[in-house]
Amino acid sequence: MSRMPIIFFLSALVFISAILHLRAEYMGQRRHVYFFKPLTMFFIILIGWQTKNPVSAFYKYAILCGLIFSLAGDIFLMLPSDRFISGLLSFLLAHLFYIAAFTFEGARSPGVLVAVPLLIYGALMLRILLPHLGSMRVPVVIYMLVILLMAWQALNRWMMTAEQGSVLTLAGALLFVVSDSLLALNRFKSRFRGAQIYIMSSYFMAQWLIALST
Repeated sequence: MSRMPIIFFLSALVFISAILHLRAEYMGQRRHVYFFKPLTMFFIILIGWQTKNPVSAFYKYAILCGLIFSLAGDIFLMLPSDRFISGLLSFLLAHLFYIAAFTFEGARSPGVLVAVPLLIYGALMLRILLPHLGSMRVPVVIYMLVILLMAWQALNRWMMTAEQGSVLTLAGALLFVVSDSLLALNRFKSRFRGAQIYIMSSYFMAQWLIALST
């Protein structure tokens, strides 16, 4: 089987599993959530793994490490007991791997000006969240800085290389910022209707795009 049919097949599995996960979240079917959430990420990891001609071996394996730590973070966050710190640490490590991949594959000379919109966005989010963070203030601020750095490096890579994969990387990175912003608002400020659907749909799309970028 050639590469493209495999990608389409795995992408279809990602879509179906993600839909079933979102349905389980909406219906409150926790057992189905525990099954389909990691299964969706497993299919996304397979997309990155099966790449035969990656951007580079380093890029491929750094992205795979990021996806695997993201899967660990998903598992921690969906457990009945509150493992938020463990999940946050797992995603922090995932972003560090993504940053390494984006940096060593085209973003070695970061443009400072392109970081300004991201810094403004981060400042606005902190202004909203800080009064509600309590003892989580330091971990959340550190995490926010790291994910914004990840998005910045994705933007730099796109500007410097203009490769097709860099477009996917940038779209995935920005969607990741959106997903985590929604998660933070829902967890720390006020819960809103349909939160999990918005959070998880943007999250799965982000990870799928990043996996495709290999």
